[in-house]
Amino acid sequence: MVIGCPGAGKSTFAKRLHEVTGLPLYYLDMLWHKPDRTNIPREEFDARLEEIVRKDKWIIDGNYQRTLELRLKECDTVFLLDYPLEVCLAGAQSRIGKRREDLPWLETEFDEEFKQWIKGFPKEELPRIYKLLEKYEGKADIIIFRARKETEDYLAAYRN
Repeated sequence: MVIGCPGAGKSTFAKRLHEVTGLPLYYLDMLWHKPDRTNIPREEFDARLEEIVRKDKWIIDGNYQRTLELRLKECDTVFLLDYPLEVCLAGAQSRIGKRREDLPWLETEFDEEFKQWIKGFPKEELPRIYKLLEKYEGKADIIIFRARKETEDYLAAYRN
């Protein structure tokens, strides 16, 4: 599974990982969001996610703290993109106006509420992620990247 702050490049890394491994790739944003910017019912999301994690092989891109432990119980490898806040903000800004396969609509502006959520991620979300990862240490390989170059190096080494 691939987790980290919005804008870190989780979806890009997950797609490239999919390309080198051939493993099926699932984007949680595509599962949760409808094209009209509404969401499917929580129960439906949970049922679809459970179907995915029961499969033998998968890559799942996305945080969704509420379901993080469900995925941790079933995965063998976690990739955490723990990049500096400035990198994540710039990453989120850079995708405005670009079509993406991991989101069912085109972002046309950097929503202020979303920007504030990203700014709060290091202090509010990341400690909870690390605490949960500690719980599963030894059960899953946990790979933490702190810079984009580290993801590039990992993928390059995987290819070789």
